[in-house]
Amino acid sequence: MNSYILKRLLLIIPTLLGIMTINFFIVQIAPGGPVEQAIAQYQGIEGGNSSRIASGTNSEIKSTSGDSQYRGAQGVDPEYIAALEKLYGFDKPIVERYFSMLWRYAKFDFGDSFYRNEKVTQLIIDKMPVSISLGLWTTLLAYLISIPLGIKKATSHGSRFDIWTSTIVTVAYAVPAFIIAIMLIVLFAGGSYYDWFPLRGLVSDNFDSLSLWGQIKDYFWHLALPISASVLASFATLTMLTKNSFLDEIHKQYVITARAKGCSQNRILYGHIFRNAMLLVLAGLPAALIGIFFTGSMLIEVIFSLDGLGLLSFESVINRDYPVIFASLYIFTLVGLVLKLISDVTYTLIDPRITFEGR
Repeated sequence: MNSYILKRLLLIIPTLLGIMTINFFIVQIAPGGPVEQAIAQYQGIEGGNSSRIASGTNSEIKSTSGDSQYRGAQGVDPEYIAALEKLYGFDKPIVERYFSMLWRYAKFDFGDSFYRNEKVTQLIIDKMPVSISLGLWTTLLAYLISIPLGIKKATSHGSRFDIWTSTIVTVAYAVPAFIIAIMLIVLFAGGSYYDWFPLRGLVSDNFDSLSLWGQIKDYFWHLALPISASVLASFATLTMLTKNSFLDEIHKQYVITARAKGCSQNRILYGHIFRNAMLLVLAGLPAALIGIFFTGSMLIEVIFSLDGLGLLSFESVINRDYPVIFASLYIFTLVGLVLKLISDVTYTLIDPRITFEGR
């Protein structure tokens, strides 16, 4: 097992390098980079935050006829463009920028955001509480709902309960999370019916002045709708996986033998079947958690104006904030690869019969 873990850890390096390389060159050669956006903002084509640009150069826009590699740069002073390139690091060749990024990222030095005047690491740390809140509670609730429901569906396979719950699960799986989120807002957040829950934010403005119990209630009051939307969109697959795992185990020989020996139904279900059936479900917990943290919550954060990692990544892509984009990709990929390895190790912890030594 130790040799397998070591091989997987060594494979993380080329996998991470390949992902970063492909994305770096695709993003770098794509039009609409930060220099072009800065030129457009100063020409009044589109709005945006130009405070850093203004502080980074005092060059004035002058009418010239020089050619430029940047779209929309006609009539802009070449010295101004050169100052922008230096500000954003585009005065160096792309290969030099690539190797410089790899060297800094190997030391976990992600630099500064182009538009927020903050360290990228500090930005990610500041946004983590929102994403952790959504991911943690969504995952816990999804497992707490899906596992009992899947077991009940397996033990009553073919009954009216199984048919009706399968219909509900299928509909929940078919409807995207953002549609569910919009429906919840319309119904319960002052849309067209009830105004029971807040529309945006993780806590209220007076959160610091509340008592401990008041802060806990306020926190979950704000999370109620986002978590509900995430859970409704994510528990369907887990429910059906649990049901099918239990159905597969129920018809095996050791269960028939246990019944022949006179074991009770609960003893058979939770003493014999549960551990084998839950192997696939529990081993996928780390991967499910990372998926909810860094992918599934983006649209939910945007809709409910929750300032987390999903919203940060979305705004960074829109603004071409390359340091934040690449740092987020690097961190999420690295954590995802490590958690995939943890998922494999979890298999062996749950069922010692599984081994990766032969791989």
